[in-house]
Amino acid sequence: MAWLMQLGALLCTLRVGLGSLDPEVSVPSASHNCPQECVCAADLLSCAGLGLQDVPATLPAAATAAELDLSHNALQRLHPGWLTPLYRLRDLRLGHNELKALGRGVFTNASGLRLLDLSSNGLRVLGRHDLDGLAALEKLFLFNNRLAHLDQHAFQGLSALHRLYLGCNELASFSFDHLHGLGVTHLRTLDLSSNRLGRIPVTDLATLPAFLKNGLYLHNNPLPCDCRLYHLLQRWHQRGLSAVTDFAREYICLAFKVPTSRVRFFEHSRVFENCSETLARASLEQPEEQLQVQVGGSLRLHCNTSAPARHVAWVSPQEELLVAPGSRNGSIAVLADGSLAIRSVQLWHQGVFVCLATGPRLHHNESHEYNVSVHFPHPEPEAFSTSYTTLLGCAVGLVLVLLYLFAPPCPGCHRCCHRTCHCRRWPRASSPLQELSAQSSMLSTTPPDAPSRKASVHKHVVFLEPGRRGLNGRVQLAVAEDFDLYNPMGLRLKAGSESTSSTVSEGLVIT
Repeated sequence: MAWLMQLGALLCTLRVGLGSLDPEVSVPSASHNCPQECVCAADLLSCAGLGLQDVPATLPAAATAAELDLSHNALQRLHPGWLTPLYRLRDLRLGHNELKALGRGVFTNASGLRLLDLSSNGLRVLGRHDLDGLAALEKLFLFNNRLAHLDQHAFQGLSALHRLYLGCNELASFSFDHLHGLGVTHLRTLDLSSNRLGRIPVTDLATLPAFLKNGLYLHNNPLPCDCRLYHLLQRWHQRGLSAVTDFAREYICLAFKVPTSRVRFFEHSRVFENCSETLARASLEQPEEQLQVQVGGSLRLHCNTSAPARHVAWVSPQEELLVAPGSRNGSIAVLADGSLAIRSVQLWHQGVFVCLATGPRLHHNESHEYNVSVHFPHPEPEAFSTSYTTLLGCAVGLVLVLLYLFAPPCPGCHRCCHRTCHCRRWPRASSPLQELSAQSSMLSTTPPDAPSRKASVHKHVVFLEPGRRGLNGRVQLAVAEDFDLYNPMGLRLKAGSESTSSTVSEGLVIT
């Protein structure tokens, strides 16, 4: 029995020893190693606010991270290829550091990056290859740096960029004709506010697509008080472009080449009162074509360009990029000749369609815009209903005319040749309103307590109210405007032939 117990103990010891060789037990997985003082939660790696002067050396252990936050540190430089192990990275936040330059190859292995935050650093220059490898980047934050120069092709490879924030820098110029190598196919926001832009090519601004104009922020720049720029911004303001309307008070310009001569574009119209609107609009944007189509109808839009285009793309009102064969839901088709066709128009097709054309003989961002309005078909009027209504109106009108001509207002009255003619009427009680009304109007311009005061002439026109007998409810003008109060006999009484005797019998009382 003793030897059995010793054998069992030996087997247990051997099993424990073998178990210790299991890598899953003895060696922890590399994905669970988190850099010291950082926070790792699922696919998030946060090392923010730790005062780091260099990137943590243990970052390769966080290969599962989709978001890396290194903001609010003291990073001064980034090494080429430092993001190679983070193959799942989508968001990279490097804001509020001390980066003064980027360098070539810093983002070479970040092909899946969607968001890059480099705001609030000390960047002065953006080179041609500083952003290489970011083909899938959609949002780039570069605001609150010290950027004074951008390479002509600084954004050459950012074909998928939607939002670019360059505000609060020291840029004195910006090339709008090619956007420093940045395409306008996907771009929706371009923030250039709070820089030192003093020269703005108005013609290049006017040719930008409508969706980019709505997201182009130029406020808080020392813009020149140019007539063409003034009319262009006024037009954008009237169209309700949010980039202008939301910051209208912050659009300023220099009346002279002195910083103290700043005025507001939309509040000091006297500066631009001598601008010729015809001359200012001569080279500005062409208004979009207005089209109206009924629900269920067909629509075809042609991309009219000044020269043949090599590539044509469209942007829908829902900001969907449309290329052949068409939209995702199949309702919009892009044909071989570059035109856009909708077989059955619906309400969601309403809005601005923008054509983007490129070619060797075209301006790279030449565009054409259509503003499509969709409405329901108007119902046709019913012929029977209209004719019946017209006939009924004529019959009623004829009856009223006959009643007016043949029905006397006083059934018991007959025309009299004598001045005293009485009509038989059924006796009826007088209404209180008739009892209160006066039989004639009385004119008095002199107060009773001042008989010696001279009465003024040419004062009023006096009307006699209709009497209860003889006037047949008509109001007669009794006194002319130029009467003389001291000669009451000269009053010109105006009465109809049927009410002459009644007017004389009622009389006119003057006190």
